[in-house]
Amino acid sequence: MTHTFSNHRFISRRARPALHPVALATLLALSSTSVATQAQTAPAPAPVPAPAAAADAAPSLPAVTVSASGLQLGASDMTTPATVLEGDELVRRREATLGETLNSEPGITSSHFGAGASRPIIRGMDGPRVKVLSDGAELHDASTISPDHAVVSEPLLATQIEVLRGPSALVYGNGAVGGVVNVLDGKVPTAIPQKGYEGSAELRANSGAGEGAGAFSLTGGAGNLAVHVEGVARDAGDYRVGKGWSGGSKVLGSFNRTDAGSVGLSWVGDQGYLGAAYTRQTAKYGLPGHNHSFDGCHTHGDHLHCSAHADDEADGHDHDHDAAAGDVPVVDLRSERFDVRGELRNPFAGFSALRLRAGVTDYKHDEVEDGAISTTFKNKAYDTRVELQHEPIGGFKGVIGLQTSQRKFSAEGEEAYVQPTVTRKTGLFVLEEYRWNDWRFEAALRHDRQTAEAQTSGIERSHNGTSASLGAVWKFTPGYQVGTSFTRASRAPSAEELYAQGLHMATSTYERGNADLRSEISQNIDVSLKKTSGDTTFGVSVFRNRINNYIYGRTLDELDGLQLLQYSQADATFTGIEGQVRQRLTRNLGITLFGDTVRAKLDGGGLLPRIPATRAGVRLDANWQAWEGQVEWVQVARQNRVADFETATPGYGMLNLGVSYNGQFSSSGTPWQVYLKANNLTDRLAYAHTSFIKTAAPLMGRNITLGVKVAF
Repeated sequence: MTHTFSNHRFISRRARPALHPVALATLLALSSTSVATQAQTAPAPAPVPAPAAAADAAPSLPAVTVSASGLQLGASDMTTPATVLEGDELVRRREATLGETLNSEPGITSSHFGAGASRPIIRGMDGPRVKVLSDGAELHDASTISPDHAVVSEPLLATQIEVLRGPSALVYGNGAVGGVVNVLDGKVPTAIPQKGYEGSAELRANSGAGEGAGAFSLTGGAGNLAVHVEGVARDAGDYRVGKGWSGGSKVLGSFNRTDAGSVGLSWVGDQGYLGAAYTRQTAKYGLPGHNHSFDGCHTHGDHLHCSAHADDEADGHDHDHDAAAGDVPVVDLRSERFDVRGELRNPFAGFSALRLRAGVTDYKHDEVEDGAISTTFKNKAYDTRVELQHEPIGGFKGVIGLQTSQRKFSAEGEEAYVQPTVTRKTGLFVLEEYRWNDWRFEAALRHDRQTAEAQTSGIERSHNGTSASLGAVWKFTPGYQVGTSFTRASRAPSAEELYAQGLHMATSTYERGNADLRSEISQNIDVSLKKTSGDTTFGVSVFRNRINNYIYGRTLDELDGLQLLQYSQADATFTGIEGQVRQRLTRNLGITLFGDTVRAKLDGGGLLPRIPATRAGVRLDANWQAWEGQVEWVQVARQNRVADFETATPGYGMLNLGVSYNGQFSSSGTPWQVYLKANNLTDRLAYAHTSFIKTAAPLMGRNITLGVKVAF
């Protein structure tokens, strides 16, 4: 990749604060690392599964390391539930967007805005309450501002996806009261491949959108240097919906074309590594449901007035269903990011590791209508994160750290409903653990300061917040454990919640911010019970999250589908349960029951909008020699617990199945996999209650995906 940043002056001026820790890490690495000694080797490609006739011993869940835990813990040591997708399971679950990839996991849904934009929703919370990370570093795009903006993370290039529920992951920011999604990748090599090179290639296609996609990843190295290149390309047309939709058979403007690539270089020694990577992603996708009949709408006090509305309708300017494909606005996105990552083991006495994450992002997307740019969104940001892990002191093992970031966001054009803002954040955190017999205790403390300045009006607001959490895991008998955590977290309002003012036609809303918003205070308790070995395994979690000064878009008025949203505050409570249980029926057959539900209401009366509906499902899985397969039925209940001016959403059931075959080339032993999955086999018409455009863009109908992957 030979692309360069389009704004050299920005890089030279803004990169220095983010790269100061890089110089420190480089100095430590060079002074502490001896020459040409390779201590790390890349893991060998995953072996082809052995025939199932191996043994009848009681199975147990595999050990999985959760990188986002802060202390490289196993999933069984977490005080709150953690989901980790990797290996074959990740291959089966991957979709075009991060939200749709995680949508079927208990407690996780997605915002669903057509095919190009979909962000994870955790326990009913989305937007800035859910942090999306790239190997521990926060991603900077425009997806927290509006659900029609894509997340700049490519699932086809992910090696592992981790989800931490609830506000327990304080080490990644007190704003993550919903949870954290950490996408691991190989763009910065951390080891020299054992045989000098390693990689993978994958091709896939689907029927629901006529999608074709391909991805590759290659790492090579010798001595102390390793280089990595990767890329992905996707071309998908408008997708088909289930039978019986009044808008037709396809969602017009739901196409998605994406290209992404990275190149990275690392120096790897016996005490750690230091590397950098450049990533560029471009995308073009449509915005279904975009409605220009609201042009000219404005407010009179707390009411909407649309003088031109009737004239627009007479001209046939309604984009919900009747517009031609060329009339649907198109997002033309470009994101460039430069990452620096490093780790130095045993940097000095008393400390076992020094870790660094730093990045500079130059993000831009144009919203194009009728061939002309109507609105341009820009986000130029840098972020730095330094962690120092100390050796045990009196039985306590932990990490201390510093995190800082700056985001310069602007919108220009017809839908510039947020004035240009500069947001600066600084956070200090400490995480400690203590183990005693069958118990593990954890405590975290974090203090943050945020300053958000509106550059047009000159208004500036600063918020300080301190967050803390306590948790424990008790493995009270072999194979069983109970975990509990209590968290008090503070979240400062985002710049958009403070300063929004104007029409947002993608979501059919007129948004008004409130510069006097205070910080949210979340008090969350989480209790989980797990069984990790034996013929029966399960995990269930219940939670209650009471949030003082909860910030939400309160609908004050509605006119012909346009809603007036005022960012307001009120005390709110989220309660829910999620879990799954698997029973091994035979050596080759198992059955799983799973489900989740969340209730969200205002303490003074009333419900919150776009809360996911209750779900339940059953899955039958089987394996025989090199074959694996599963079939599942997912039932989503009707959502009639709705906020003011919100409509109920009917329930639906979906039948899904998947099958894969793992083999290897006889000459080289290189593993390969062929997989097929079929979603919504009954072609059911279904709507996502969490979506702003649920009626304009139903969920995809019957969709068959066929893919092949080779690791070498």
